[in-house]
Amino acid sequence: MLESRVLSIAIAKSWKEIYEAVWRPEVFPKWAAGLSESTLQKVGATWKAQGPAGPVTIRFSDHNDFGVMDHYVDTGQGPEIYVPLRVIANADGAEVQLTLFRQPAMTEQQFAADTELVRRDLKALKALVE
Repeated sequence: MLESRVLSIAIAKSWKEIYEAVWRPEVFPKWAAGLSESTLQKVGATWKAQGPAGPVTIRFSDHNDFGVMDHYVDTGQGPEIYVPLRVIANADGAEVQLTLFRQPAMTEQQFAADTELVRRDLKALKALVE
């Protein structure tokens, strides 16, 4: 099993409003730093982009009634990386939660840096929808 961290941010908006505002793959570059310098291009059932370490292929979960925005990133260097992402109701607001898995070759310092990047991404997502 991979080490993991669940990172979350509270947002004072309904989960459905948040989900509808950000579920589309085209919106991810507006808040996800790893895609901010890239234009996503749809190729069949996947999306192509330029990630920080080179080209990536991403599969996104379909629109759904559960707030699920899971995606799978293929960097071309090892197995596909699963990124669970959820928008969850919390009274009148919501929590956006992302589970970050430490990849096998990742050092503790790289995992800590990745964690900080995700925290910044979640703050950017919050700023985008609030």
